[in-house]
Amino acid sequence: MTLNDTTRGNRLHIGLFGRRNAGKSSLINALTGQSVATVSAVPGTTTDPVYKAMELHGVGPVVFIDTAGFDDEGELGQLRVEKTEQAARETDIALLLFSGLDMAEELKWLAIFRRQKTPVILVVSCTDEREAAGEALTKAVEEATGVCPLQVSAVKKQGLEELRQELIRVLPEDYEQPSITGDLCQAGDLVLLVMPQDIQAPKGRLILPQVQTLRELLDKGCQALCCTTDRLQETLARFKEPPQLIITDSQAFKEVYPLKPQGTLLTSFSVLFAAFKGDMDYFLAGAEKLLQLKESAHILIAEACTHKPLQEDIGRVKLPRLLRKKIGDGLQIDIVSGKDFPADLRGFDIIIHCGACMFNRKLVLSRVKACREQGIPMTNYGLAIAALLGILSRVALPNGTKYAKM
Repeated sequence: MTLNDTTRGNRLHIGLFGRRNAGKSSLINALTGQSVATVSAVPGTTTDPVYKAMELHGVGPVVFIDTAGFDDEGELGQLRVEKTEQAARETDIALLLFSGLDMAEELKWLAIFRRQKTPVILVVSCTDEREAAGEALTKAVEEATGVCPLQVSAVKKQGLEELRQELIRVLPEDYEQPSITGDLCQAGDLVLLVMPQDIQAPKGRLILPQVQTLRELLDKGCQALCCTTDRLQETLARFKEPPQLIITDSQAFKEVYPLKPQGTLLTSFSVLFAAFKGDMDYFLAGAEKLLQLKESAHILIAEACTHKPLQEDIGRVKLPRLLRKKIGDGLQIDIVSGKDFPADLRGFDIIIHCGACMFNRKLVLSRVKACREQGIPMTNYGLAIAALLGILSRVALPNGTKYAKM
């Protein structure tokens, strides 16, 4: 991936779901025009989901997800099905492939996608062996679902254009992601980005939220300047006029806030991503509830990244230390990373999530939905740190979000 590539987290995720040997891998190869997925007559060839990023004409940057068959068997097969279920939670549009008159599993998954409000395109994937029965299967699917499926042949390259047009038609209304900085700045504004380059910063490059935010500021026509935390006072002294906005790493709030000029807005990359990737109102309410926790509380910290823990890691070291200092040493704190996330959250008093720059918004909102349904508060790193430092009500929130209590 180059610096100009659209990151996976900002691409539309299109998942292919069906039984083993339903033609998912063949279809994804036909759609991408590449041999992305291994095709074999042996059932269960696809194990872990295969992700392929590409540009789809009329849609833009997308990720196709080729999943294992949801009818896989045995202990290993169950693990593969769990991976398929995980992929479903980050799917923006689902292609559900029907391959036989026994449609019990397909109908179950159709119900799941409909509950998740995920747009679904029904596909009868016609191979040479199945072509004669294609019409009968198409009629049966329509009778069972009330929807006429598309007939697609990956082998003969038939129906692919119709499928592309259907993908365009069912694009989610909120597919166009919101602005990262929202209404906090506009063309001509001076914006200062304070970016600590400590042991956590990748050598020779910036972390993804910094890169994406900087690019958006340039696209907006803002004057964007950068400095490290230790150079902030010196940098501010050089300005004839104070900046409209300062964006910092959340872990530097304590150092940056006292130096903020009067009238300058202050926020953090993580706070911005709370709105960009998740549900700001729910996260904000969670940050306020965080301050009400007792020392006996059980907290789950969820990181999207799976990097090796580093010295002074924000999720594993700095945030837990700040939590125990504010609430008490008796706190029980669990940490999960990557796509590991408990289905049953009822043992936790609150979930604190990272900015989730590596996830697409659908996956983050699926976690928010799980928390809502189980009555568990949820917030994110930036809002949590601001609350623990006592400056939550003084941090600028994008897109007109208001503080409920503070």
